[in-house]
Amino acid sequence: MHTKKSHPDFILIIVTLALLSIGLIMVYSASAIWAAYKFDGDSFYFAKRQLLFAGVGVGAMFFIMNIDYWTWRTWAKVLVIACFVLLVAVLIPGIGMERNGSRSWIGVGAFSIQPSEFMKLAMIAFLAKFLSERQKYITTIKKGLGPSLGFVFLAFGMIMLQPDLGTGTVMVGTCIVMIFVAGARISHFAWLGIMGIGGFVALVLSAPYRIKRITSFLDPWDDPLGSGFQMIQSLLAIGPGGLFGLGLGQSRQKFFYLPEPQTDFIFAILSEELGFIGGSFVILLFALLLWRGIRIALGAPDLYGSFLAVGIISMVAIQVMINIGVVTGLIPVTGITLPFLSYGGSSLTLMLMAIGVLLNISRHSRF
Repeated sequence: MHTKKSHPDFILIIVTLALLSIGLIMVYSASAIWAAYKFDGDSFYFAKRQLLFAGVGVGAMFFIMNIDYWTWRTWAKVLVIACFVLLVAVLIPGIGMERNGSRSWIGVGAFSIQPSEFMKLAMIAFLAKFLSERQKYITTIKKGLGPSLGFVFLAFGMIMLQPDLGTGTVMVGTCIVMIFVAGARISHFAWLGIMGIGGFVALVLSAPYRIKRITSFLDPWDDPLGSGFQMIQSLLAIGPGGLFGLGLGQSRQKFFYLPEPQTDFIFAILSEELGFIGGSFVILLFALLLWRGIRIALGAPDLYGSFLAVGIISMVAIQVMINIGVVTGLIPVTGITLPFLSYGGSSLTLMLMAIGVLLNISRHSRF
């Protein structure tokens, strides 16, 4: 169907594997104390599982890298419907698993999957197909912008029933970028922005814990042992790290101060142990990944490949910005993992699969 290049984007592969390797090291460093306490002295508990997830994810990445990306266009409707079914299933007692007040997981043997994570990639594939077929109508409400936003906010509504505002926000943000790149009118986005702000305020006001997150963001010291605890402990990790850090494995905050530091707040532990230099190096790797993704999108041979690449790289970029923004106190706390670094099977596998799709597009891109 396409003229295939002889090789994928090697820089993208190297950057991805570099981030993954740093993540594996930091998951062990951040989780060893907590794991030994919780799992009868097994300090490698989280590291072993993350290594397994990484192995599955890397295998999936290289497998998907060799599947023509138009395959996802063909199966886009089926994938998004399957994800909607899973989003319904996760809400059913006995099927869905509840953690930290959110029913977002389905148990599969000793492991669990998070359907909302896979909905992000399915929605990207589906929206890329929709936009590539109706790009000439994107400036209209009836045939372009309206239907595309309808699909997105239907999925967002299903995710919010769990509730999972973080994942829903990443998905909506990614889709908005794709619609903007497709050529939607700025005036429409202005109205969309006003409605979005109103909807966000309503979501915050509808849940007391979200209000506490906003107030603790504005002044975490107002409730240092409650809603402001995570923010304070994160900053107490980053601050002492200084320029070069305390040294790998030498974090103090992982000694039961920062709750489950191997997940959403792993960047705080990384900054504490590796300092400003280490944190900046990780951000630089993400910037390189973003650059390669943009080049691939610009060089894609068709609209579908371009929109698909834009969606994937936007998803990664938005998730990185939100996670690091939370950890550094720039935005209120929300449950978002740091791609390739944070502990979590569904998130890690999904991200590596998405990079596999991007690598296949790179085999056809003209750059």
